Amino acid sequence: MAGGRPSKYFSHVEPKLLLIEAWARNGLTEEQMCENLGVSIAAFSNYKLEYKELVDALKNGKEVIDTMVENALLKAALGYNYEETKETADGFEKSTKFAQPNTTALIFWLKNRKPKDWRDKQDIEHSGKMVMFSGESKLED
Repeated sequence: MAGGRPSKYFSHVEPKLLLIEAWARNGLTEEQMCENLGVSIAAFSNYKLEYKELVDALKNGKEVIDTMVENALLKAALGYNYEETKETADGFEKSTKFAQPNTTALIFWLKNRKPKDWRDKQDIEHSGKMVMFSGESKLED
């Protein structure tokens, strides 16, 4: 950057790529990351265009958590077994329980994975013409 302010990438961003990946995994927005790093949003956007390793850190962090959430959503939608431990007078007692499928998770999954089949609004086409008979309508093929 001849004549301009020196880039903060090598002093503020590059040493914290692993931390940036963790922040992305934890759901921080890029604006929050910029605040943590002490760089402007505009500079951060420019760094993403110039430095592939920054883009990779953001992508890797987001992919991990997205996959974890997808797996949790599917697990909730289908139901799952889990172990429950209760304290009793004789010590601890373990038992296996079943979490029932979550209807909301099922609906969410289907609407997003198969929107043509599961969206709320269905587009239905018909052929033929409407013919009026003494105030009543009738569909004619």
